Amino acid sequence: MDAIILAAGMGKRLKNLTKDKTKCMITVNDITLIERMLSQLDELNLNKIILVVGYQSEKLINFIETLKINTPIEYIHNNIYDKTNNIYSLFLAKHYLEGSDCLILESDLIFEDGILEDLINDKRPNLALVDKFESWMDGTVVTIDDEDNIRNFYSKDQFSFEDIKNYYKTVNIYKFSSDFSKHYYIPFLEAYIKSLGFNEYYEQVLKVISNLKDANIKVKKINKKNWYEIDDIQDLNIAESIFAPKEKKLEKFTARYGGYWRYPNLIDFCYLVNPYYPPNSLISELKSNFEELLVNYPSGMDVNTLLVSKYFNIMQKNICVGNGASEIIKSLIEHVLDENSKLGVMIPTFEEYSNRMNPKNIITFDTSSNNYRYNADDIIQFFSQKEIDMLVLINPDNPSGNYLFKEDVEKLIKWTKDNGILFVVDESFIDFVDCESNATFLNQEIIDENKNFIVVKSISKSFGVPGLRLGILASGDEKLIEFIKNDLSIWNINSFGEFYLQIFEKYEFDYEMGLNKFKQARKKYVDELKTIDKLNVIPSQANYIMCEVTGDMNSYELTNILLNDYNLLIKDLSNKKGCEGKSYIRIAVRDEKDNEILVSALKEILN
Repeated sequence: MDAIILAAGMGKRLKNLTKDKTKCMITVNDITLIERMLSQLDELNLNKIILVVGYQSEKLINFIETLKINTPIEYIHNNIYDKTNNIYSLFLAKHYLEGSDCLILESDLIFEDGILEDLINDKRPNLALVDKFESWMDGTVVTIDDEDNIRNFYSKDQFSFEDIKNYYKTVNIYKFSSDFSKHYYIPFLEAYIKSLGFNEYYEQVLKVISNLKDANIKVKKINKKNWYEIDDIQDLNIAESIFAPKEKKLEKFTARYGGYWRYPNLIDFCYLVNPYYPPNSLISELKSNFEELLVNYPSGMDVNTLLVSKYFNIMQKNICVGNGASEIIKSLIEHVLDENSKLGVMIPTFEEYSNRMNPKNIITFDTSSNNYRYNADDIIQFFSQKEIDMLVLINPDNPSGNYLFKEDVEKLIKWTKDNGILFVVDESFIDFVDCESNATFLNQEIIDENKNFIVVKSISKSFGVPGLRLGILASGDEKLIEFIKNDLSIWNINSFGEFYLQIFEKYEFDYEMGLNKFKQARKKYVDELKTIDKLNVIPSQANYIMCEVTGDMNSYELTNILLNDYNLLIKDLSNKKGCEGKSYIRIAVRDEKDNEILVSALKEILN
């Protein structure tokens, strides 16, 4: 068997990165694409490797000659690379296709070890490597039947988003037998070029052949192995994280702060959303209005405030809506506190409030001495000895899941009011509480009576719509509300967020049902986690569980193993304020299927 690598293209979409070198010479984690691919091919005991080169060919060949590749390498020059597409490059290599079974690869690919071995070891002679279509993918897709035959090829202009569930993406790696090449591919390739010219793609020929009953070309599905096609700098950035060395992979993933939908094999136990909401009916309603929402401006702040006022039963003058709670928090801290103000917080906790302050002005109550459990009396006792201008309570707290009952919060409202302290309660996770009913303080009477009291709530977490970026703030201080509304952009909420606020009230029953399902799943999850050796589970009223990792392995090592070996992303807390030097993790509560996957992995590693 031979391998043919198509490497003649200019890689224009990578812009300055390919200004003086071909695309396959760009590096992913300090290794060029071509070096990685040649090294993988070198392990297959091939007869030879053929590279079709063109743009910056001399530089590419000189570089390859410095590599220690044992398999013989031959070159074909596509001298009109700037006027042709890959159909011509493969046409130039046709006598190699006739002479031997061949692997065909495009040079802008990066893929996991083992993928080529699986392809070669498959007894079927003619295979197109495919993967289930995901939203990040681009280019040619195919549909297949139950026997892995290709039913049809679809180029970009034929793609239908309504049929996404049926699509498989071509990975641009193929295995052809010499018999298939002689009797099918090359004759059709020559005819296609004669008819349509050189500025086409070789997959168009496969599209024609796949319609023949006796063509005998099938698909080989990638089984949860990583690969990426690098067309632009965004692809390069993602490939850097997917194929990072084990010791650097976690750092690269966590630095992204989300966007993990671009990693189809990854299960995210780090970021926190409700797995049982929104319902399909709500999603369908959003989809059905997509075009209108996309091409029209959203309403301004007043209208969107009216929508949240109606849902949360708070007067419009006492509530505002933000592009996520984080936008409101920034405005709140910068308006209310100055360079001399002191902020009181419990640690470990959600750090967005603290991040808006000078660290010297933050007074921290370390709750670790009592296994991260605390109540109103503990808070009052600690901060009574300190001078603070604002106290922030995340309830339930993040990451500990510690919850203060309503009577405790009421005690803090009175204490802060008596001492002239602004009191912020962040209720982003309050709807997950099951130890008492109606836990929220989004109550008109309470905020009217306590001008020093502020409630913040992220709509992302419990409502399961973090992509819409929605959050609210309520306060009896009308001047504060007015300032924040004026401080934020008039169109801070996009049309999709506005429409969600417009319709989500009619799905309130679904929301309650989703919360009930969640609470049942959390209980089962916690019970399973408690059976794992070397894992100390801390009780939680939120949609995440904080656990201490005991024994020889620490939290950082466990987090790395889960990411590298299981494609599971959790939160290592060893560098979080209040957890420094300790071995704690935070794991999200997802649906029961995903929870079982994580529990199984933890048992394998820790038991």
